[in-house]
Amino acid sequence: MNPAHALAAWNRQILEVYSRRTTATLRNNLPLRVVLPRLEPFLALNVAKEVQKDNLVIRRVDEACEAGAPPGAETREELLKASKEIDRAFLARVVDFPIGIVIPYDEIEPVRLRRIERLLVATYRILDVWHEHKACKAHSARAALQASYPRADFERLVFDLLRLYAEETRALSRALRLPALLVPLRDGFAQSLYGVMNEVAMRLAIDLTRTVYRPGRS
Repeated sequence: MNPAHALAAWNRQILEVYSRRTTATLRNNLPLRVVLPRLEPFLALNVAKEVQKDNLVIRRVDEACEAGAPPGAETREELLKASKEIDRAFLARVVDFPIGIVIPYDEIEPVRLRRIERLLVATYRILDVWHEHKACKAHSARAALQASYPRADFERLVFDLLRLYAEETRALSRALRLPALLVPLRDGFAQSLYGVMNEVAMRLAIDLTRTVYRPGRS
């Protein structure tokens, strides 16, 4: 597995763990249990959508590394456009769900662009180090991460990426079309979901940093 594939696989695992921990926390919140059964499939598909978008970023950065130049502003715009194609496939899959959704791009695009930019910079930094040190085996991932970021900066990076994902998810949640009886709960659920996702993001960032920077691990 080459560095880009290894990084994409690791990113997918992070987002899936993030989604599972978020859902588990929501199940323990009594007021949110009323809405969660209808939204749980949406949340699962939403994380799959995010994995696809991140994979596009990682693949594009890998191409830039091969070319020996960091991706420019045009790459960010191309990735934003490509993300809308993934959105369309996502909407096609939720059409039979007991919810509807119209993606509020005016609210989401600035958040999405910040996340794309953050991920582009971080991925180029990590893959550039990885290639430079010829650490092309999957078990060398920690060494590449450690060489790319000081511990505190890495923890902040992970939290920022997850927080931006939470911001976009909150905007999507506010745009859900729910049955009439549940509409009054929607905004409260969206805000509570954001709060839970932020809490989970912080704990996950700490856990991941502890794993990556554990003494004696490389």
